[in-house]
Amino acid sequence: MRLWEVPKTEDKPHGYKYSLVYIRHGKRLIGYDNSEGKGDHRHYGEHEEGYTFTTVRELIKDFLKDVNEYKKGG
Repeated sequence: MRLWEVPKTEDKPHGYKYSLVYIRHGKRLIGYDNSEGKGDHRHYGEHEEGYTFTTVRELIKDFLKDVNEYKKGG
């Protein structure tokens, strides 16, 4: 998990740049990030979708929930 406080911009209105990733055997299985030009989004396996950022606490909670569900076979 990496999180930086950055100036608020149109791309990062909450003022954070972040990258949370769960990797196994060299492959990203779960990821939450807001890479330049893509905005807030999440990766679950090969699927990518938008993510609504609310707070850092919720971001981490959502990420850990996805990781735990994946580990259980979800």
